[in-house]
Amino acid sequence: MALPTRITRRAALLSGLALTTLIAHPLLAQGVAIHVVKGTGCECCNAWVAYLRDVGFAVTDEERYGTLLMMYKTEVGVPQKMISCHTGMTEGYILEGHVPAADIRRLLAERPDAIGLAVPGMPYGSPGMGPEDEREAYEVFLIRRDGSTEVFSAYPEV
Repeated sequence: MALPTRITRRAALLSGLALTTLIAHPLLAQGVAIHVVKGTGCECCNAWVAYLRDVGFAVTDEERYGTLLMMYKTEVGVPQKMISCHTGMTEGYILEGHVPAADIRRLLAERPDAIGLAVPGMPYGSPGMGPEDEREAYEVFLIRRDGSTEVFSAYPEV
């Protein structure tokens, strides 16, 4: 049986769709849902949300003012020494502060018995806090269920 020598418009469109799907597949596979609770009008919170979306996460967000945001952090188990400006939640884990996407993926792959990850404060050059090529050194902490923490990953000064 001979194959057609002419490509039809339909075949070209289907081929293009298939190629687009293959290229986008890694992003679709990363489409993990993250819900972010952030401070009202916080630009770095908005920048972190945009960063997560840019790298393929499906992000929803809501703003809470002052005390309501702090109450939320306490309710979900963020230790006082780990607090930053926003709190994400994904697949039962918290993400406090400017946590890099690579650490979120590692957390979800390894599934440790923990509350989640935190980048306390707002280190310059962490995702959403300025250019990474000018970053200050910072650490990402794993928050254990008993409230203790340990270094999950470290990012050196650039």
